[in-house]
Amino acid sequence: MGSPYRMTLPRVSIIIPVAPGGTVRALAGLAPVTYPQELFEVLVAYGRAPSVQRNRAANEAEGDILYFLDDDSRVAPGFLERAVPHYENPKVAAAGGPSLTPVTDSPLQRAIGVVLSSAVGGGGVRNRYRKAGEARHTGDSELILCNLSFRREIFLSHGGLDSRLYPNEENELMDRLVGEGFYLVHDPELGVQRSQRPTWKAYVKQMLGYGRGRGEQTRISGRIKPVAMAPSLFVVYLLLLPLLGSWILSLPFFAYLALMLAASLQGALGARDLTLLPRLLVLFPALHLLYGVGVVWGLVRPRFKGAPRSTDGIEIRRVKAFGEPLNAQGQD
Repeated sequence: MGSPYRMTLPRVSIIIPVAPGGTVRALAGLAPVTYPQELFEVLVAYGRAPSVQRNRAANEAEGDILYFLDDDSRVAPGFLERAVPHYENPKVAAAGGPSLTPVTDSPLQRAIGVVLSSAVGGGGVRNRYRKAGEARHTGDSELILCNLSFRREIFLSHGGLDSRLYPNEENELMDRLVGEGFYLVHDPELGVQRSQRPTWKAYVKQMLGYGRGRGEQTRISGRIKPVAMAPSLFVVYLLLLPLLGSWILSLPFFAYLALMLAASLQGALGARDLTLLPRLLVLFPALHLLYGVGVVWGLVRPRFKGAPRSTDGIEIRRVKAFGEPLNAQGQD
């Protein structure tokens, strides 16, 4: 969907949230960026509330486009040249690409990448984790905040990210934008390299968090997406299964086990690494069950209490101003 530049290049503000004292590994990938130095800046937002950090940095940013990365997102040198042409259409409010698992990741991390990028695991959001197709207009299901840009004017005029949410804050905003007739763009060529969770414990926390974020987003929006509720309904089915007393009603369970085996075999073969198979046999059902529990958790006990979180304790550092080189001190 990109096209040759037909207008003055816009200025871009790259925003990276990080925990206090954290290492901003993404900065190393920004050093060789080929976009004109005088047309992009880099802001690092330190704090413990990522959605608030991003909003605060967006208010201090001076670019026409806000490009959000995570602290470990590794970009290609020409990623801004790829992203900027999508904004030639004034109806485009956001553009981004996938988060791809590096081949150098550990077997567990690569197995997680297989699960998230598969139809059985990632489902409707799998294109967030794989490079597939051409640049296209899309919904929020294909875009991910570790690699996502917004037109600054639209972002700010809509109040930015709902700071009560983390995760799913970007999905809530994009849902609103699409509802108002704006376009979102998914460009597979905008992919960043980003490692998956390094431990089983971190994976459990991630999947529970994703589900809980979806439940909380549902509470705020008042709109239920049936596909997002499917894992929760499956959890309810498993809990009721011992009480149903009918072998016929057990057939969906055995069909599910067969599907998990088939998906795990396909994933291991697709990755050309059969040693991933035992991990996949656990990771696939773990994703469904944890996400399903998380959705219910978020619906019943949301973490917010109706008020956005405070900006206290958040520090914004401009580690690269327009026309200046990266400040190496921003990597501490």
